Amino acid sequence: MATPAQICIYGGAAGGGKSYGLLLSPLRYKNVKGFGCTIFRRNFNQIFSQGGLWDESSKIYAGIKGAQPQLSLGRWKFTDEKGRTISSVKFAHIEREDELNKWQGSQICEIGFDELTHFSEKVFFYMLSRNRSTCGVTPFVRATCNPDADSWVAKFIEWWIDQETGYPIPERSGKIRWFIRRDEILHWANTKQELWERFNLVTDEERAEPRSVTFIMSKLQDNQELLKVNPQYLANLKALSQIERERLLHGNWKIKAAAGLFFKRTQVGDILQSVPLDVIEWVRCWDLAATEKTVDSGDPAFTAGVLMGKRKNGRYVVADVINKQMSASDVRQTIKLTAQADKARYQRVKVRLPKDPGQAGKEQAESYVKFLAGFNVVTVAETGSKEARAEPMAAQWQVGNFDIVYGDWNEPFLHQLENFPDGKFKDMVDAAANAFAELETKNTFNPRNLI
Repeated sequence: MATPAQICIYGGAAGGGKSYGLLLSPLRYKNVKGFGCTIFRRNFNQIFSQGGLWDESSKIYAGIKGAQPQLSLGRWKFTDEKGRTISSVKFAHIEREDELNKWQGSQICEIGFDELTHFSEKVFFYMLSRNRSTCGVTPFVRATCNPDADSWVAKFIEWWIDQETGYPIPERSGKIRWFIRRDEILHWANTKQELWERFNLVTDEERAEPRSVTFIMSKLQDNQELLKVNPQYLANLKALSQIERERLLHGNWKIKAAAGLFFKRTQVGDILQSVPLDVIEWVRCWDLAATEKTVDSGDPAFTAGVLMGKRKNGRYVVADVINKQMSASDVRQTIKLTAQADKARYQRVKVRLPKDPGQAGKEQAESYVKFLAGFNVVTVAETGSKEARAEPMAAQWQVGNFDIVYGDWNEPFLHQLENFPDGKFKDMVDAAANAFAELETKNTFNPRNLI
């Protein structure tokens, strides 16, 4: 049997059972005295939230003789017949690079990264220096990840990925390669002997420097148990937008946000001559800018207000779009006048406004709520990239679940949608995406939670 790679990355489609394998990995050495494993996630909640790593580990470890949970330490310990600790598996998080000093002096025989693309390159290679042990087991790293074309991981595993299609190369899955990292540059070879010769490594210590790596592709069909228990999971993945579907269902490492991959005008369900009468919920969402266009201001951003409704049949309709370059005072007055007009015509319309981070953003949000007293107003802090916020709406747009009402705003609106995210302006897209999020707050399927 071939010697396994010291660094093994399991990657591909969501739901391929990668995290399950990460939890099983240390059980091979649970009876080796002094063996220790630490499995990392980016933040604390990803470990201990419902259905997170700790819950999953309980399903696997609880039935093992000698396994004892220590929840306060985020650790499982494995003991012998006399209750003496033999080995352990710990769960920890590293959210920021400045937290790495907490791991100085650590000796971790097995390091696990759940969702490696969530960690920086600096974190990964620093923790490699902690990957050491005297228990007799050769130190090793196991990691899982979903595709992310912008991650450093995409470059790290590029040999295993078809650079034209973005899909893993089946014949290379599981193949081992070797690298040496010098001055933050990786030098690759097919064997460690090649690196010995290239860098004139002659002593035993020097010849231990090359690390072996492999990438193992996975797909949803690899996890038949998940599909048996949760058959609708595949339908959820198929319902994602094109970009997320390519990444999370088909394991594409090259797909990126580009014009035309989010919204196309040909995907509009219908252009209605009048507002439908079966709308059960309305929201007018605003994306704010506060600089009017002058000779000196160049081409400032627009303030956009999108009126969106959810219909009784489950479809969505964009009934009106405002998109203007205005001064701050005009922005406030326009929002209030529009709220009055919307209320007069549609009775119950929620107004959603962005809340910028920091004290100034909080004060602005509170000011708007007071200014719009008498209306149903919510202020929401925006998180994540514009592309990530647009994904849920794009998924519904791409399957024809959106109609628009005929108006002179149609062409500018559709033009900006089609050019997103490459276009100069994104105000109407932001407002529309946030309007959709407000309508679907209780029902949104979030692909970022997939493992």
